[in-house]
Amino acid sequence: MKRYFRVLTFFTLISLGLMGMFSCEKYLDKSADSTIKEDDAYKNFTNFQGFTEELYHCIPDFSNGYWTNSWNWGEDEIMSSSHDFHMVNKIDLGNFWGWQSEFDGWQAGWMDRSSNSTDNDRFHKSLWPLSWYGINKANLGLANLDKLTDATTEERNLIKGQLLFFRGWFHFQLIQYFGGLPYIDTLLPSDQKLTLPRLSYSECADKAAADFRAAADLLPINWDNTTIGKNTLGKNTLRINKIMALAYLGKNYLWAGSPLMNKVSTGSTDYNKEYCRKAADAFAELLSLCESGKAPYSLLPFDKYSDNFYTTGQNWLIPGGTEAIFRSPYYNGNSSNWGTSKQYTPLVISEGDICFAPTANYVDYYGMANGLPIPDITKPDALSGYDPEHPWKGRDPRFYNDIVFDGVKFIQGSTTDEANRYANLYGDGNISDRGSYRDPSTGSRTGYLLRKFIPITCNKYDDGYGYSHSLNIHIPYMRLAGVYLMYAEAVAEGYGSPTASVSSYGKTAVDAVNKIRERAGVGFVAPQFTGSLAAFMPELRRERAVELSFEGHRFNDLRRWLLLIKRPYTLKKAVYFDRAGTFNTTDPSLNMVKNLNEKIILERNFSEKHYWFPLKTSDVTLYAAFNQNPGW
Repeated sequence: MKRYFRVLTFFTLISLGLMGMFSCEKYLDKSADSTIKEDDAYKNFTNFQGFTEELYHCIPDFSNGYWTNSWNWGEDEIMSSSHDFHMVNKIDLGNFWGWQSEFDGWQAGWMDRSSNSTDNDRFHKSLWPLSWYGINKANLGLANLDKLTDATTEERNLIKGQLLFFRGWFHFQLIQYFGGLPYIDTLLPSDQKLTLPRLSYSECADKAAADFRAAADLLPINWDNTTIGKNTLGKNTLRINKIMALAYLGKNYLWAGSPLMNKVSTGSTDYNKEYCRKAADAFAELLSLCESGKAPYSLLPFDKYSDNFYTTGQNWLIPGGTEAIFRSPYYNGNSSNWGTSKQYTPLVISEGDICFAPTANYVDYYGMANGLPIPDITKPDALSGYDPEHPWKGRDPRFYNDIVFDGVKFIQGSTTDEANRYANLYGDGNISDRGSYRDPSTGSRTGYLLRKFIPITCNKYDDGYGYSHSLNIHIPYMRLAGVYLMYAEAVAEGYGSPTASVSSYGKTAVDAVNKIRERAGVGFVAPQFTGSLAAFMPELRRERAVELSFEGHRFNDLRRWLLLIKRPYTLKKAVYFDRAGTFNTTDPSLNMVKNLNEKIILERNFSEKHYWFPLKTSDVTLYAAFNQNPGW
């Protein structure tokens, strides 16, 4: 037999079909029982789970989908100006058409590629086509659930729960970028004209919520504790469970309640309190399970923080530890070593050819160790203790974990390039864009570099990205720290106070933020931010910017908060300064600088239309009810 794909709809909704082999019969004898019947895919758990497993291979690995990878499209990151094929550059130019394969000649993006498959090739994964394929496959499985006759109740629930989760997840991933779409919750006939209208965002969110809630009620907290899961002990980590379903139930509700989505649904630019309360309830249920020890998820200790994002020397162990809730499979190809790892180090010490750097204005969100923000990076602040002559001193511990600043020791071992052992990121340093290497691709355009996702040894002298080190970079879609922060946002906005809580859980919005800060060794939210919602929300958003930095959340956060097109969020800046005093190689945070200032290196010219991605012209011209997003 062979598999073939059958296109059913304008958005490449694909259906699996079966064809009998006919050409081989004249050459080969065929036994009577060698023909696989269509219903055999559903007759028992093993077969049906094999059918369902393909859905996992529809999830793009956004952090390793190409040789180098772009997934941070807010004001958080900028890349080498000499390479313009990555999505972040297209976003900077306002070219939101760039997500489509028709406008991506290099096929570097992870949202739409011309070649897509559910095989094990990371280059064959993209969100738009495989989401529609996955939705249809989930519906195909649900439509045939009655054929699962040789199964226990537990086995039937596992199958149905996974199918419902994936149907909700793929729809949610699409609507957060494109707005309301047809919500496909039944098999579509291939011989009838499609007339399905686009639903409102809230209508789609309600349907996704129903799928996530039903999935959460059917799925176990931990597959290892099920009868069938004991057959695959140690291999159940990525399997969809109750915690994943609750996490996306909450996220789906919080997004629906956010200002952008509420605006298109009701006309109001405030949060929708009802949706926020529903989100808070889902997150509270999840966090209660985790904190009680019933679920195998907990925050990693800060000395293991990097395990969220990469492992090294552990035989390619997939990162995430106890904190990652939802991840894609790690597809084949040595992408971490030869691609992703090299995009964060300057060419002068790297074997890569591109550099993604954090913007100076985004790094400013990293406040002080006492938990207080820095109002203006160029001015002293008596309240927080910040000193612009010692800008790296006394900062949030996550600053030192995530960011390479001037004087950080780049090269740990022997080198033929002693001049670059320590990061030369000051104004005239040789990896600053004002320095001797004028091509921005060789260094940093911003005065900072990122180390959150790589060991500091990722350079051509220490060879931290060498194959023998088995470096595995894999950024999760969702981790537990993000759930705490989403709970804080949902409960504060849902109940109108930073000291509000879901009674069944007990933690307030402030408590949830402090839970994250406590792990990092950062001071708790100061009293001046806890007295009102207006005072609390900017601090919560700053906390979210720091804790979830560069993990692919910022762009959608700015969109849903209706901030994407507003200054200062349209700006990307670089920091400049001169070294002063004795250069400290032991503790670069103690180094003194003079003349510290920031300059705009790019301003994005966005308008209202940029809150949503444009749909494909080939899709929206098929029938009137499937209309284009405004302005495109």
